[in-house]
Amino acid sequence: MILARVDGVVVTTICHPSMVGCRSIICQPLDENGKEEGTPILAIDPLSAGLHERVLVSTDGSHTRDHVGDPKSPLRNMIMAIVDKEEASV
Repeated sequence: MILARVDGVVVTTICHPSMVGCRSIICQPLDENGKEEGTPILAIDPLSAGLHERVLVSTDGSHTRDHVGDPKSPLRNMIMAIVDKEEASV
């Protein structure tokens, strides 16, 4: 899992059949300090996260393919949680 920020929504006219009905979003991975890390990634979003919200993204492709019901789907990333607030553990 990685922490990321929602940066946008992807709208397509043609997509892989396994993506029909899935909301696709662009997520910017963040490091432990909340700074951008690496390049943005595409993820499906069953939770309807809002723009600029922080989310946890699962990179387990088999779980994502199970979610869409297609073992040959090219999908890999899926939003698993919306981060309400961050707290430091002692």
